[in-house]
Amino acid sequence: MTVFEELKARGLLAQLTDEEEIRELINQGKATFYIGFDPTADSLHVGHFMALCLMKRLQMAGNKPIALIGGGTGMIGDPSGRSDLRTMMTKETIQHNCECFKKQMSRFIEFGEDKALMVNNADWLLDLNYIEFIRDIGVHFSVNRMLTAECYKQRMEKGLSFLEFNYMIMQSYDFLKLYENYGCNMQFGGDDQWSNMLGGTELIRRKLGKDAYAMTITLLLNSEGKKMGKTQKGAVWLDPNKTSPFEFYQYWRNVADADVLKCMRMLTFLPIEQIDEMDKWEGSQLNRAKEILAFELTKLVHGEEEAQKAQESARSLFSGQGEAAEMPTCQLEESDFQDGAIDILAVLVKSGLTASRSEARRAVEQGGVTVEGEKVGDIKTTYRPEQFAGDGIVVRRGKKNYKRVKIK
Repeated sequence: MTVFEELKARGLLAQLTDEEEIRELINQGKATFYIGFDPTADSLHVGHFMALCLMKRLQMAGNKPIALIGGGTGMIGDPSGRSDLRTMMTKETIQHNCECFKKQMSRFIEFGEDKALMVNNADWLLDLNYIEFIRDIGVHFSVNRMLTAECYKQRMEKGLSFLEFNYMIMQSYDFLKLYENYGCNMQFGGDDQWSNMLGGTELIRRKLGKDAYAMTITLLLNSEGKKMGKTQKGAVWLDPNKTSPFEFYQYWRNVADADVLKCMRMLTFLPIEQIDEMDKWEGSQLNRAKEILAFELTKLVHGEEEAQKAQESARSLFSGQGEAAEMPTCQLEESDFQDGAIDILAVLVKSGLTASRSEARRAVEQGGVTVEGEKVGDIKTTYRPEQFAGDGIVVRRGKKNYKRVKIK
């Protein structure tokens, strides 16, 4: 199976231009491709997994990845899928986030000369001369055609700022600059980026002539990939200080039965034939598949040692034979106690097991909360500071959500 065929078999490709040329470039290891990353946080999350794994897969086949950090476009914000104007970031914040990204990406791809590159589009966007830019680049774009793009149509009813309207032109300009400066001949992106990506391909061909070589591919189910980055308790980050290896492992261990093999194909590097064999698995075998998925992805992000610890802790906790050594922990402050006590609803909220007191109330009333193995039935139950001393207490909500709660 060729690299291109494997990408298709794993469900990673959706729309693309020039399929035969793309197939040849990828299979021969001659693609220099980029994927953009929006530096709106100081950590990547699991919604970026598909892109990171794709970069790793293609680099292993001899192709050259470029991680394009949107330090310039990030100061505008992509209107795709958004209903409001994004809060603008400072240059210092963007630079800090870029540095964090590179450290995390280094677990997936190898940076260096003739290997992978990290490029910031602020290098060419921030110093643009406006008149020169609209004369040189803007002339190649039709406003009528831009307004047919789904990303703009979604915003027209609530209002689309001229600032955001520039995003497609700037993203297209990114591809042109990467083509000119680094020989980048291919771009990958999510299905919500299709219009912007086509704009880049067309800009290169219009400005540089028909012989200009530029390809476009979008990732299948990228919108689902982004959803993977969210849970009821917030984002699942790749930074261990934000999401511990144990929590990361548990996130993947708890995926729905219907999603486990899809995630296995798209995100792991297990042989496709081995994964196809799991199509026959059912019942308790699916739990084994989830363990494999969780272990492989935790190993990829945090290393094999941390993955092993997380798996052993999870097995110990859920077998009823002990507590997880790597159990996620929450620390209470003295200010969390009122008149020397804290109630169970506050404990649930402070630990992140519920998002609000009303949600905590429902969890208790429905019999889904236990403390140290004992079900809590009264929403007025309180705890004193000394009860959280030492190893603290283990609080659970449902079967799979729990925290060890301590006091500083």
